[in-house]
Amino acid sequence: MTRLYAFTLATAVAASMACAADEPAEPLAFGSVTTAGDIELDSFRWQARPIVVFADTPADPRFQQQLSMLEAEIDRLAERDVVILTDTDPDAQGPIRTSLRPRGFQVAVVAKDGTVVLRKPFPYSVREITRTIDKTPLREQEVRDRRAERHREGATSE
Repeated sequence: MTRLYAFTLATAVAASMACAADEPAEPLAFGSVTTAGDIELDSFRWQARPIVVFADTPADPRFQQQLSMLEAEIDRLAERDVVILTDTDPDAQGPIRTSLRPRGFQVAVVAKDGTVVLRKPFPYSVREITRTIDKTPLREQEVRDRRAERHREGATSE
């Protein structure tokens, strides 16, 4: 009986470690910037809107300009549940690079449902990125829900 218990416990621990390896070590905060590495786009589905910035090297001036533009208005992006991922190693062939297949510099915006809503081969302004996000059906629904919630809270406090 003791051996069976030990075997069952060891199997459960191994399974949980295998599952944990597929997910980011910690959930990424909205507005955070992190390296894409081995992260899968599906891990963000229905939770966040990834903006992925690709380049062949971190020294690419377009890459640096895009990151500066995103970081300058990080609050506007965080309001829209955005997570910023970077990938500057084409030799690594991580899952996101394999999925989106960029050529050189590229910025890609992925909706919460996993669809790519924007791809640009040059730095793109946060204003235009947020406009693109705000036009997606899920974002429009989020805005309507927040307005309705504020309206209900206002009616309750009276």
